[in-house]
Parts: sequence; structure tokens; C-alpha cells
Amino acid sequence: MSKRNVCVVIASRANYGRAKYLMKAIKDSENLNLQLIVGASTLLERFGRAINVIRSDGFEPDRTIEYVIEGETLLTQAKSTGLGIIEIATALNDLKPDMVVTVADRFETMATAIATSYLNIPLIHLQGGEISGNLDDRVRHSITKLADYHFVATELSKKRVLQMGEEEFRVFNYGCPAMDVITHININISNEIMKKYGGVGMNVDWTEPYILVIQHPVTTSYGKGMEQISETLNACKTIKGITKIVLWPNIDAGSDDVSKGIRIFREQNKDKGFHYFKNFSPEDYIRVLNSAQCVVGNSSSIIRECAFLGVPGVIIGDRQNAREHGKNVVFAKYEKNDILAKINDQISHGRYDSDKIFGHGNAGQLIAKQLEIIDLQKQKRNAY
Repeated sequence: MSKRNVCVVIASRANYGRAKYLMKAIKDSENLNLQLIVGASTLLERFGRAINVIRSDGFEPDRTIEYVIEGETLLTQAKSTGLGIIEIATALNDLKPDMVVTVADRFETMATAIATSYLNIPLIHLQGGEISGNLDDRVRHSITKLADYHFVATELSKKRVLQMGEEEFRVFNYGCPAMDVITHININISNEIMKKYGGVGMNVDWTEPYILVIQHPVTTSYGKGMEQISETLNACKTIKGITKIVLWPNIDAGSDDVSKGIRIFREQNKDKGFHYFKNFSPEDYIRVLNSAQCVVGNSSSIIRECAFLGVPGVIIGDRQNAREHGKNVVFAKYEKNDILAKINDQISHGRYDSDKIFGHGNAGQLIAKQLEIIDLQKQKRNAY
């Protein structure tokens, strides 16, 4: 039997972190052949050029494609989606995969789903069925209806996908592949490991306590990103005697507002114990999460990886307010004093028990084995 060509499309640093060990399992399979398309923000220096990490991990892209229109507005986000459809369709038409894997709920994921569907290639979707409480929900559920097979991360997500009319044999819950990174590495951090990352700001001693801030723009409150991140950073500034690590936001509409807020704060608070980074490898990102006293912001990593690790988290605003989550998470308003109080409470609480709500760290292998045998010829229909 000839190998099945599985094309994985990676368009962001988060995409790669969640797909790396699935990609490795596909690459190691005797029955699958990995094809890789890398594009969008993974190619951009201001978002850390995650493609360098991908290549250093031994994955050479079959295609690299540029389709991000600068500006990070609602309009450029919509146009980037359209351009993504064109560029991804061209790449897929050249590679002619047997199936395409796409991750989560971003505008790049939507572009992949549309291009794949119109090329009549089976679409494999990871992390469907979740609810976060913003525009991502509409994108995620639309991709579910375009996808042929679904690899969800929780039982509740599986139930939701089935309620959307998907046939039961198409839906699998093996957990989130992002957990695989945790179970495959030594998660302890050190200055030696982290010295390769430059960043900007005060020197960081990674063996000392720190707070990690990861806050992305919220497309449904476009134009308020600078105000929102300013409340978070000013709350963190009030906490003395502990380093604050700030990770650059993603490329969603409003990214420029959040980035501007970070830059203004950075220039006005150069001696306040902050350090700013663009990107980490998936493994080092897990190490940074694991050693944090508290992770603050609106990244789904606070919901997913931090639950597995037992790291306290404070979710700010409504970007994740409807997500299924573990006990490690509390929610705060976009207001300095509320954020500060919640951070202090979480630091006082300390570590939580590990919660396997998003899987046990073996999803990549299980998904790859399923991709070896799924029926790619079965015409999709609604179950009702």
C-alpha cells in the first residue's frame, strides 16, 4: 500500500506548538508521508519568525507562502483570509495531498478549510467543538462543517460537534496535541536553556519567580487593545519583587493596538522589572509556562497547557470567557485593580493539581494512527 500524503498547514506559532508532535508522528509513520505548508505570521520577523524553529526541529516546508496584508485591522484580516485561500489553494494543487490537517479557529485556518474543500481534498480539523466567546466561535464552527474528520480535545467538544450534525464515526477525542510537548520533555527551566533568547528589558534570572503575560487582541472589541493591555501591564507593575515576562501578541485584527500599548509601556517603565520576548520554541514555551508563578492574559494556553501543568492563571476579558476550563483559572475584568487582586490571589494559592481535561499527552500518535486508516472516500453527509 502506498503512503498517504498528509499535508499539515502551519500559519502561526500557536499552530506549530499544537501540531508539532502530530507532525513528528506522521513523519515517523510507515504509512503516512508528511507534507508541510508554512505561511502567514510564521514567516514574519516581528512575530518571531517561527519558521526558524520549525526548521531547527527538522521539518523542512514543502511550500512557504506569504499572505498577510499588513495593518492588523478588521479589513486586512478579511483580505488576508481571501489571499490565503488563493495561495493555499495553489500550494495544495501543486502538492496534491490525500488529506489536509488544519488547526483550531484562526482566519488562516478558515482560509485552509475553504481552499481544501473546493479542491475536493478531505479536511482534518483539530480542536473543533470548543466555545471561547468571540468571533473565533463562528470561524471554528464553520470549519467543523467544512471538515471531513474531527479530532477534538475534550468530551464536551465531541458532544458539541455531534450536535452540529456530524456523523459519529468522523469524530475522535484523543486530547489536544499541545499536551504532547509536556510529556516528551524535561520541563525544568534554566538560564542555560533560555540564554539563546534575547528579548528586550531587564535581565531575567529564570530560576527566580516571575509572572508571564500573554495577551492577544480581541476582534470583537477591535480598537480597545491598547487600553486593555495597559490595564494588565499597570496591574503587573504594582507587584514588586517579581519579574514580569511579556510575550508579543498574535497577528489578529487589533495586534497593532496591543503592540503599541506594550511599546509605550516599555518606554515609560524601563526599570520596572519587565522583559519582552517575541517567541519561544514549543518546548521552551512549556518550560516558561511551567515555571511561572502565574500566567496572565487571554491566551488559550492558560486554559490548556496550564491546566495540565497546574499553573495558576488569570484570564482577562472575554476572549476565553466561555471556554471549558480547569480549576487553575480565574477570570478578571479589564480593570487594573481587579486584575491585580486576582493575580495576588493566584500567587498566594500556588500550584494546582494537574488537570487532564485536554488529554494525557499522547494525542499525536493516536491521531496519526487514525489517519492511516480513515476512509477518505466516504462522502460526508449530515447525521440528521
